[in-house]
Amino acid sequence: MNQISPGEAYERVARNIQQVLHGKPGLVRLAVVCLFSEGHVLVEDVPGLGKTTLARSLAASVDGKLRRIQFTPDLLPSDVTGVMVYHQGENRFEFHPGGVFANVVLADEINRGTPKTQAALLEVMEERTVTVDSERCAVPRPFMVVATQNPIDMEGTYRLPEAQLDRFLMRLSVGYPDPAAEIRVLLDEAAGVGPEQLRPVLGLDALRGVIAAVRRIHIDEALAGYAVNLAAATRRHDDLTLGASPRGSVALIRAARAFAATYGREYVTPDDIKQVAAPVLAHRLILKPEAELRRRGTEEVLAEVLASVPVPGMGVTAVARARV
Repeated sequence: MNQISPGEAYERVARNIQQVLHGKPGLVRLAVVCLFSEGHVLVEDVPGLGKTTLARSLAASVDGKLRRIQFTPDLLPSDVTGVMVYHQGENRFEFHPGGVFANVVLADEINRGTPKTQAALLEVMEERTVTVDSERCAVPRPFMVVATQNPIDMEGTYRLPEAQLDRFLMRLSVGYPDPAAEIRVLLDEAAGVGPEQLRPVLGLDALRGVIAAVRRIHIDEALAGYAVNLAAATRRHDDLTLGASPRGSVALIRAARAFAATYGREYVTPDDIKQVAAPVLAHRLILKPEAELRRRGTEEVLAEVLASVPVPGMGVTAVARARV
């Protein structure tokens, strides 16, 4: 497939996903932003809203190796990473790769796996490598984990630890569809239309080119400072035990670059950072117990942070630089 611009690539992937996921253009854009950032995405919501449909549609849109891991309480870490098998006749060990050796890994209902099995993803999500019996193996690139999970208070789930959550570039929520979109879902179901009918619209070489182009998107120093100030403000907030780490600041800039690229721009604006701030940062924040008792949410706290941190003046942003 010939090299295409990030804007054109976004249109192709978004149109493909929206054939089966109706009425959620904002959600689709954020999911594609994760793809173009080579970042991982966690889709969290109650059962039946299309979490797995989004994940499968995103994976099906890429012409790469796809693997699905259904997380259950009896799933073993070796099922995820792989295992060394001894061949007695040849007197040697051979590595049998696990489910993560793919370009797009669908980790379905990730919080139904035990904490030990969840932890098997920590290394590969951060370093794109797997270590088994001291042998370190690289996974294919690009590499992306698309995970779904049910709300943590539902029966049979295990809370994802903070270190695991921090590996995800974004946490997204599907939400209920509007009546028109729900009618289309019913008609698709009756007609047998689903993610399995989708065909890849973006080759691996094209995706690598898009990821490289996103990394070249201009970010003004003032906007980098704005991202740092947002993260620092979460660390000082009275309702938070833990604010965003420097990894959160890096993730915010990565996502803002890809968000700008989906609109065909070669520079980041303050609005790009604001648009991705909640899905990138909210799951990295930990509320104090008294704030939880008041039924505060991290999204609500983050909205206060966004309102309190001054936005850089347009005279020093990338927009002005780009016009010089």
